[in-house]
Amino acid sequence: MKKSLAAVMAIVSIIAFSGCAQKKVATVDQTSAPVSAQTKPADREAPAADSKKIPTESVTSLDKDKKETVPAYVRELQAKVQDVYFAYDKYDLSDDAIKAVKTVGDILTKNKKVKVTIEGHSDERGTNEYNLALGDRRAKVAKDYLISLGIPANRIELISYGEEKPACTESSETCWAKNRRDHFVLSE
Repeated sequence: MKKSLAAVMAIVSIIAFSGCAQKKVATVDQTSAPVSAQTKPADREAPAADSKKIPTESVTSLDKDKKETVPAYVRELQAKVQDVYFAYDKYDLSDDAIKAVKTVGDILTKNKKVKVTIEGHSDERGTNEYNLALGDRRAKVAKDYLISLGIPANRIELISYGEEKPACTESSETCWAKNRRDHFVLSE
């Protein structure tokens, strides 16, 4: 009796643990490609330095599988870029948002080697699928505006994080407003 009970418990444990397997986590750095709705991006790691390989004018951002050098001038340009914020459940650009996207367009116009990744975000309300779609629409509206300014589409990448990478984690309107945004990441 004890052997069959132990066997049943072992089988139940195996089934329970295999059913609770972790979702694959896509690690995303500041210049990564879009993730699908089935993957959840990991938090960004802080830039780290590898003293043997880094020229003094650049910084290396480490991700688990990838090492990338960000030139100093791109970091300087990144400091001039501001996030764009959206009203609840909206994805149209306000006057302030247009000014912020225009700044990104000016940078891309003057620096032909620079590309941008537009990260679309939403607050925590709604389903994951809805929030990923809303983040995607928010990123697309910024991309469309950049294209209207003459920026080639091949220099613009989109990624939607939905609610997965909040700027603020409190459950309040003030915090949610900070999460409804487009974030622009420049790269070379």
